[in-house]
Amino acid sequence: MTPIISASELLSESAGARAPVLLDVRWTLGGPPGRPEYEAGHLPGAVYVDLDTDLAGPPGSGGRHPLPDAEAFGAAMRRAGVSAGRPVVVYDGGLGWGAARAWWLLRWAGHPDVRVLDGGLAAWTGELSRETPAPEPGDFRPKPGALGLLDADEAAALARSGLLLDARAAERYRGDVEPIDRVGGHIPGAVSAPTTENVSGDGRFLPPDALRARFAALGAAGRSTPVGVYCGSGVSGAHEVLALEIAGIPAALYAGSWSEWSSDPDRPVATGPDPQ
Repeated sequence: MTPIISASELLSESAGARAPVLLDVRWTLGGPPGRPEYEAGHLPGAVYVDLDTDLAGPPGSGGRHPLPDAEAFGAAMRRAGVSAGRPVVVYDGGLGWGAARAWWLLRWAGHPDVRVLDGGLAAWTGELSRETPAPEPGDFRPKPGALGLLDADEAAALARSGLLLDARAAERYRGDVEPIDRVGGHIPGAVSAPTTENVSGDGRFLPPDALRARFAALGAAGRSTPVGVYCGSGVSGAHEVLALEIAGIPAALYAGSWSEWSSDPDRPVATGPDPQ
């Protein structure tokens, strides 16, 4: 099953007998919450999910967006109407990061049928609604572990023995700038792979063949190479895992990412354009 869905496919499925649960995950790094945008217009029936409170735990030693407590996450999803036997479609304002974080968490927690609206809200051609739905509570109970998850030590090991991709902008990878975290640079051995190069100008993902070629050039030799991904705080990294999934390449996410790694002064930091 492809992890993305087009706007036309979603419009058709939403009118069918097994309409998916719709989750609106609009979010901007460092920006205001997405709820006002949601209230101004969203896909009919979509429930707003707050990335900072529903899809992440409190910031701290585990990073700026550590994984949420599994029970708390499950409760938030049930309130949104998510059930194990009903498909889920998540979307955001178009960048894809918030939607990918929701996709990754639900899949990691064991939901079998989750897709991201390719291109986000900007791709939607149907009507928008300003009504806030009150869905029937769902029955989803998280069973974590369905997708690969790395801690800091495992990420460091993968950078040496496999392929660890850094999904941040190239200038942050090099350490030229660091607007958020304690220090700039990257995990030694990690390869720069900015998330922005996974999509076209309209925010839609590149075709699977193009993504396979991109990741092969970065060192991902199909399923024979263990692949991991990190970013700033585990949000855009989920988008890269999604792109790899489209390409048919399984990958694990280092959820703590650079915000966790760089918070410990004893961890090594590499700078410049080269992995080491």
